Amino acid sequence: MRVQIAARHCEVPDTVRERTEEQLGRLSRYEPRLAGAEVVFEVEKHRKKVDAILKVDREEPVLASGEGVEFRQAVDQMVDRLSRILRRRRKQMKEHHRPDNTEPPTPAQ
Repeated sequence: MRVQIAARHCEVPDTVRERTEEQLGRLSRYEPRLAGAEVVFEVEKHRKKVDAILKVDREEPVLASGEGVEFRQAVDQMVDRLSRILRRRRKQMKEHHRPDNTEPPTPAQ
């Protein structure tokens, strides 16, 4: 998966960049069709903010953001939200079929 990282009005340490790429790579266990991600790091006053857009083949992109005092907190929050969204989408895809009828048919009288 290709990850693009941009920074607005701030400098992002290499350790945070590597951690972000690693955690986004782990999201492929929930959605194997991940094509890429765009991550934007931003500083607003004293808060650090991270926004992400995940691109999934043949589906709508997934958006999430995180905020915190440090970039590490914001990245963790964003990845948690992305994983929750991807798990929910995956579960809905699997559960859209009609449930199996476990009761035996009753004989007609």
